[in-house]
Amino acid sequence: MIVITAPTGNIGRQLLPLLLESAPAHGEHLRVVVRDPARLPDALRDRVEVVVGSHGDADVVDRAFAGADAVFWLVPPDSARTPGEGFRGFTRPAAQALVTHGVPHVVGVSALGRGTPVAGRAGLVTASLAMDDLIAETGVAYRALASPSYFENFLEDAEEIRDKGVFTDVVDPDRKAPLVAVADIAAVAAGLLLERTWSGVDSVPVLGPQDLSPNDLARIMTERFGRPVRYERQTFDELYATLVGYGLDETFARGVCDMKRAKDAGLDAGVARTQDTATPTTFEQWCDRVLRPAVESSPAA
Repeated sequence: MIVITAPTGNIGRQLLPLLLESAPAHGEHLRVVVRDPARLPDALRDRVEVVVGSHGDADVVDRAFAGADAVFWLVPPDSARTPGEGFRGFTRPAAQALVTHGVPHVVGVSALGRGTPVAGRAGLVTASLAMDDLIAETGVAYRALASPSYFENFLEDAEEIRDKGVFTDVVDPDRKAPLVAVADIAAVAAGLLLERTWSGVDSVPVLGPQDLSPNDLARIMTERFGRPVRYERQTFDELYATLVGYGLDETFARGVCDMKRAKDAGLDAGVARTQDTATPTTFEQWCDRVLRPAVESSPAA
């Protein structure tokens, strides 16, 4: 039995079909934890066991983890809570349920940065690494998928790209860093969940095929869209004011800014890209498949 949390999120909705395709051959059954079962695709809903509720709730994870052989763990972003509460606090009931039910394997979505000089002051990333430690302390075999920023983050800029030909961030325009598609994270997670020959605690970096700077990304978007796209750098004060203006918890907003500041200082540069850590989807491919359709379908300002 494999339990999937957040099955309707960016990674979960890519992971669930992969597992459904391969699980029967491995003799696996699937159970999902979801607040609203109606958000599951009709074609998939009847093929999985559904536990309704939040996987941050003790009663829910107690039911969900009973009889589980493996768990896919992902903490959903919660801008109304502090980073520590949002990651380690949310995970604490699940950690207890892992012990109670003797779950042997967990694959979790985390972040790059462990062991770097800025890891202890990297906001949301620091909180995510503390979550990893909490899970590891339960004694399960644990694999943390150490991810950089996602390609999918650029979907938030789709309207600005369409209407103004611009996307924004706070990092140096020439700072090269790894980026990854969520579909590739899901593929790595599926492999680990189905082939559970691993033990102990470790990180599994998922780095994408190459490091790219904001200027590189603007050049690629310009080439793929056939019109100019440029990068506009914000200040950290501007980013913080924007986040708080959206109603985010002030501590959470500082956590985002601290994470961005750490990334600008090289947080994601601590792992070498190898055949094992590189994932296949290029930014060019992702632009063609995902970003360009999103930009073209964005409503005009």
